[in-house]
Amino acid sequence: MVDPGRHLTRAQGRLPDVRPLDRLSSIKIKLGVLVTLTVTLAAFVTWIGLYNELGPSRTLPLAVVASVLMVQVLARGMTSPLREMTAAARAMAAGDYSQRVRATSRDEVGQLAAAFNTMATDLEQVDTLRREMVANVSHELRTPVAALRAQLENMVDGVVEPETPTLEAALAQTERLGRLVTYLLDLSRLEAGAVGLDVRPVPLGRFLADATEAAVPVAADKGVRFEVTVTPEDLHVPADAERLHQVVANLLHNAVRHSPDDGLVRLEAWTAGHVVALDVIDQGPGIAPEQRRQVFERFQRGNAPAQTGQVSTGGTGLGLAIVRWAVELHGGRIEVADSATGCIMRVFLPADPPGTANVER
Repeated sequence: MVDPGRHLTRAQGRLPDVRPLDRLSSIKIKLGVLVTLTVTLAAFVTWIGLYNELGPSRTLPLAVVASVLMVQVLARGMTSPLREMTAAARAMAAGDYSQRVRATSRDEVGQLAAAFNTMATDLEQVDTLRREMVANVSHELRTPVAALRAQLENMVDGVVEPETPTLEAALAQTERLGRLVTYLLDLSRLEAGAVGLDVRPVPLGRFLADATEAAVPVAADKGVRFEVTVTPEDLHVPADAERLHQVVANLLHNAVRHSPDDGLVRLEAWTAGHVVALDVIDQGPGIAPEQRRQVFERFQRGNAPAQTGQVSTGGTGLGLAIVRWAVELHGGRIEVADSATGCIMRVFLPADPPGTANVER
């Protein structure tokens, strides 16, 4: 990150960049002060010339030259941020987002310079995120593609027979590619605001039971079990069932991935005032407090706390980002709750239809 105080070097021009009028809060006041000082200086030079009997032919040119020099010095300081912004914009067009403008005045030009610096910082962050996203997507795609290619080459070359276990491994890599593409498409739709919601009352008891049943094949290899508790039993939440299933499915897959063998994943739902809370609780290593906000960013994976000596692996780093976007699309929020053991992913959704209640924050 570039130091916010960094600004463009001013190699052009020979006059000093003096800014004595920076304390004034309006460009109109600055112009008024500039005119007043110019007239005063011209009058003073004229008075000095006449007092020393230089005559009008000498006094007038001296007054004009002195006034022009003062205007040049003061006006240069007033317009310097504009020249810096022009140079910075050209640098940004060439791909350099590190340039900053010296924003010291309090008038409209100074406010524009400060806004320009904020924009430059945002563009630099977006460019960094874009580069990281391209690199991460390339890495995520390369791994299953390389594995799938190796498996297919082995079968084509006759190294291995196209038996069921080999085909299942190839299918798993293909499914991983499909999930990654689906995640990217969903995330792009959510960020573009192109995803609408069909909000209807969703009975959480039956809904969560169906979600865990759909996740059983994912948990079968590790022997992970599911347990659903809904209080009260007839609890409903206004939501888009398809998007809510996407949220729960991602959280369940994440919980299974980080659970120990023969572990237990619990789903608990209850009401808390005008919100419905949903917990997905696993028995894994958990997420360190300093990483709990990062796990909901794209291509971020939560590491286990240092004392466990474990690191959460697997996944695309997109699932929890999609969960956060989908929850916020409902007007809710998601967080990693404190837990003595394991990890608790807690979702808050409005208990009332949109427009009648807000999620407590």
